[in-house]
Amino acid sequence: MNSFYSQQARCTARWQELPGHGEPLVFIHGLGCASSYEYPLIVCDPQFGGRRAILIDLPGSGYSDKPTSYSYQTSAQAQVVLELLDHLAIPAFWLYGHSMGGSIAIEAAALAGRRLRGLIVSEPNFHAGGGAFSRNIAAQTEDDFVETGYPAMLEAETSNWKGCLQSNAPWAVWRGATSLVKGVQPSWRERFVQLPCPVWLIFGALSLPDADVDAMRMQGIEVKIVADAGHAMSWENPSALAKALSDCIQQK
Repeated sequence: MNSFYSQQARCTARWQELPGHGEPLVFIHGLGCASSYEYPLIVCDPQFGGRRAILIDLPGSGYSDKPTSYSYQTSAQAQVVLELLDHLAIPAFWLYGHSMGGSIAIEAAALAGRRLRGLIVSEPNFHAGGGAFSRNIAAQTEDDFVETGYPAMLEAETSNWKGCLQSNAPWAVWRGATSLVKGVQPSWRERFVQLPCPVWLIFGALSLPDADVDAMRMQGIEVKIVADAGHAMSWENPSALAKALSDCIQQK
């Protein structure tokens, strides 16, 4: 793992760089996840095409520090992503974000300026109110979630997601969830469609139908569907997700 000190989060954030060709694709993970856990399989898949990739564990998750004083809001996490890219002095890059990471990626895209070649999001939070998962977390107080809600969630979880969830600080999960419920103005969806760079939306076939898919298509935004997968597409069908990401970049 590589590391840098984030002034935004006042902690050390860690990231992996997987070598390859071309401008890098920067991976931003979702709530309770970690890029170091979720995305190496995608990047190493032949369908990804050997492109350079940067996998950041956001503060509060994975190998990164987990300060108790940081807000963990999507806007703050977007600033950390840009801090890393500034630290690396990368002149041009692509962004990919999943779920809450998609919302963070949308905010980071607005900060990136002309360096950003394109944005790809998969099943992002487009609206305030959160999803069922984040609403359930935010309905608890932070103290209650840290003391009882988080341990109960870990105990009940049996999917692959448990591995990265247990690498997350419970206060980071709670604050991220409440940030999704609160939302931003303008909404993530409004910001997404107004970006000047190329944008794509990815959905798992098992997550359909979905009103956002129909709305994006009506606005001329291409939607790619990952077969045999739902929201957890990175481990439900990693090869298909790798191909979808590669196809987006090659279309540019």
